[in-house]
Amino acid sequence: MDSHYPPMPDVEPMDTVRSVDDERTHRKRVCAIGYRIFDAMRWGQLGDGHISARDPEYQDHFWLLDWGVRFGDATVDDLVLVGPDGHVADGRAGSRGGSVNTAGYNIQHPVLEARPDAVSAAHTHTAFGTPWSTNVEPFRALSQESCSFVFDQSLFDDEEVEVLSVAGGRRIAATIGATRLCILRNHGLITVGTTVEEAVGLFVMAERVAEVHVKAPNGRAISDEGAKTAASTLSTPEVGWRLFHWIARSLVPDPTVVLA
Repeated sequence: MDSHYPPMPDVEPMDTVRSVDDERTHRKRVCAIGYRIFDAMRWGQLGDGHISARDPEYQDHFWLLDWGVRFGDATVDDLVLVGPDGHVADGRAGSRGGSVNTAGYNIQHPVLEARPDAVSAAHTHTAFGTPWSTNVEPFRALSQESCSFVFDQSLFDDEEVEVLSVAGGRRIAATIGATRLCILRNHGLITVGTTVEEAVGLFVMAERVAEVHVKAPNGRAISDEGAKTAASTLSTPEVGWRLFHWIARSLVPDPTVVLA
């Protein structure tokens, strides 16, 4: 990995090559930590939201938290493997019976199907992302973090906020295209990453950007030239990955809790 950042202590590099089984274990572990990060941020308390982890072997399947499990209690054993038909693939890759978040499937399946480069997508309803989405406007370069998204975002202008169908999810996926962030009208934010860590880290950063927009909607924006300079270092996959680890160290200081 060509990076201008120094290595993170006690963290395997982002480009670590693992066996299929080890990669599955890794993705499930960081996915469970991601749910706990969301809980620590006071997100998902109404059961809203989901984080996916594509299975490295059955690549049309992905892991989600068993429906009804509190985000703050998430462990790797609470993740269920969801097949392309929307049902739990009981017994496959160690998955066991459980329930599927229907809206999670309706969104996650089309997004991951349309983005073979993606390993994860993250979405929940938040204090600033959801209010900002009602403006049906993209992010502007109002802050340093904003520059990570201003040239890499999409806007889903659609009233199926409940996403009751896979067709609704397919429209979301088509809108996302190759972007890493999509603002869902009257709904909130969704981020897509090449790793679970990137998707979660980007989501937390996007919520911070939304907060700036809600609190300073008429703020003076950074010039396009200045924003492009900042984006050159803030738009790499490593940024979201590193943000995840910084956040996890503060909010989930004992990562072994997800192995219980």
